[in-house]
Amino acid sequence: MQIETLILGAGAAGMMAAAHAGPGVLVVDHAKAPGEKIRISGGGRCNFTNMYCEPARFLGNNPHFHKSALARYTQWDFLDLVQSHNIAWHEKTLGQLFCDGKATQIVAMLLNEMDKAGAQLWLKSEVTGCTFEKGQFKTGIKKDGKAIEVISKNIILATGGKSIPKMGATGLSYDLAQQFGHSLTDTRPALVPFTFEKGRFEELSGVSLNTLAKNDKASFEEGMLFTHRGLSGPAILQISSYWREGESVALDLLPGTDLIDILQAQRSSGGRKNLTTEMATLLPGRLVNFLGQHYDLKGNIADLSNSRIEGLSDMLHSWQLTPTGSEGYRTAEVTLGGIDTDGIDSRTMMSKHQPGLYAIGEAVDVTGWLGGYNFQWAWSSGVAAGRAIAGHSS
Repeated sequence: MQIETLILGAGAAGMMAAAHAGPGVLVVDHAKAPGEKIRISGGGRCNFTNMYCEPARFLGNNPHFHKSALARYTQWDFLDLVQSHNIAWHEKTLGQLFCDGKATQIVAMLLNEMDKAGAQLWLKSEVTGCTFEKGQFKTGIKKDGKAIEVISKNIILATGGKSIPKMGATGLSYDLAQQFGHSLTDTRPALVPFTFEKGRFEELSGVSLNTLAKNDKASFEEGMLFTHRGLSGPAILQISSYWREGESVALDLLPGTDLIDILQAQRSSGGRKNLTTEMATLLPGRLVNFLGQHYDLKGNIADLSNSRIEGLSDMLHSWQLTPTGSEGYRTAEVTLGGIDTDGIDSRTMMSKHQPGLYAIGEAVDVTGWLGGYNFQWAWSSGVAAGRAIAGHSS
């Protein structure tokens, strides 16, 4: 079978590329349905982009690589596409844009765009190998029990990273990139909950609060959730991308609050209120009880010395915790690292080692913050590759 462009992966980036790559496109995926990560994202409503999609909110060995694609296909461009399909949307916190209805609307929109472009889609199809001979790629594909050789001028690697293996994540893009001369940066789970020694926060499971999570690289003020295994919630997922094993994370449990001023004012008023009673007005009661088991919260506020108030403030505004690890790829929203961007043209997403080979989306060493950034990278990088191919296709 001879085609112009073979796209490996029917996820966000692959489908977006298929809609822009011109005629003769085939998209192949081993899954039963396209866009599975889209379908489950955002609690089933898909956080499809972010209003504040700035280059500084992406990680990678090259902090400039992603700028070109993001600038040429922006969050506003994707929002225009969403609106052109009459998909209702709303903004949540921090510029996050969600569908009013189901995330499957985004999948249907992409399939519609692929149909308009004339792209074919093969599901439940396995790639068995790929070679480059005499100016063209020869890719073995097993479909419906049959071995098919697909010959193409271009191949786009869009199979994602290692995150959420139960959704079918594989290392295919990494393997093929290395086969054609690319190197990989270290990969690790990102946007992932922290784990602690067994039972550490079990009694706090389900307690949530607004928290500032920080280390020497970044800080994020958002919600945090205690779980039976450790810590989760947006603030934790965000800081996890900047954390390494063995490092501690500081939690400000009262961001934007001056605990010293509050307690000194209470002390000056002459009140005989118990310290734990006052703390329970500022923090969830179960958390106060837990902290009372590990730190001295006994006594009345009127009896507190300045040094004790300052010590309590230091602890609650910078609670130092060292996770034992993370939940790993099982629950990680994305993979940090991937195909080294030094070997990819930032404008076209084409390999510098192998003409006609492109890499996009999560497979590449570009990782965004939580909140729609990684989907925007999928849209932008997919469009960049697709347009490059369409502009050079015969």
